[in-house]
Amino acid sequence: MRLELVTRGPGETQSIGAALGRAGRPGDWIGLTGELGAGKTCLVQGLAAGAGVAEDVPVNSPTFVIHRAYPGRLTVNHLDMYRIESPVELDEIGYGELVDGDGLCAVEWFEKLPEADPGRGLTISLELIDETTRRLVLDSRCPRGTELLGALEAYRSRGS
Repeated sequence: MRLELVTRGPGETQSIGAALGRAGRPGDWIGLTGELGAGKTCLVQGLAAGAGVAEDVPVNSPTFVIHRAYPGRLTVNHLDMYRIESPVELDEIGYGELVDGDGLCAVEWFEKLPEADPGRGLTISLELIDETTRRLVLDSRCPRGTELLGALEAYRSRGS
């Protein structure tokens, strides 16, 4: 199943993430693609809010630290594969345990390393349209991914 949405500012992108975070369950995996500045981290900020991460916890790009964990009702594991170059490095950061653990994994740049793709969950491609507008293409890869897309129906029905 595929869903396409257009957001007109960071708040709308975060709202999509928040809806996914509210629907999130342990073991969910969300892969994020898009060029620098497309809104991947912005979406994860909403995801964290929806998963119950405290508002005072900063949600920043994990580019240089590779992994950040944000505890809430559901822990959000935010990973960035931009600097990862081999499956050995995935093992070193405990990627498999995170993906199969009791949190939700949001993985930026997963497409750079085929071994980072568990082949399940949901992928979200973010495309820059202009300074504030983004096109999001959400693809379900399994029944659980389709359930997550269902969580966005209310957002979509509001005309966004």
